[in-house]
Amino acid sequence: MCHCYILYSKSLDKYYIGHSCEDLQERLRKHLSNHKGFTAKSKDWNIVYYEVFDSKIEAYTREREVKAWKSKSKIQKLINDSQNIEHPDF
Repeated sequence: MCHCYILYSKSLDKYYIGHSCEDLQERLRKHLSNHKGFTAKSKDWNIVYYEVFDSKIEAYTREREVKAWKSKSKIQKLINDSQNIEHPDF
């Protein structure tokens, strides 16, 4: 099982869009650890949205689709619309 996910940092007021086939809590822990990537700029990232896929290529394709929007308002709408959908615990 793979995921396309969106993280949000309140201190930066930024979203991060990614994909992974590992456990989402473990992936978040890595984002919050000391590293040199984009998410290293803040330590308050939270998972605000995710979708489940059967394959890594499907999750990656969805990540690229959402990133191509280049629209914070569209990302916020996706997150807000999903508030009414039940996600399984991760």
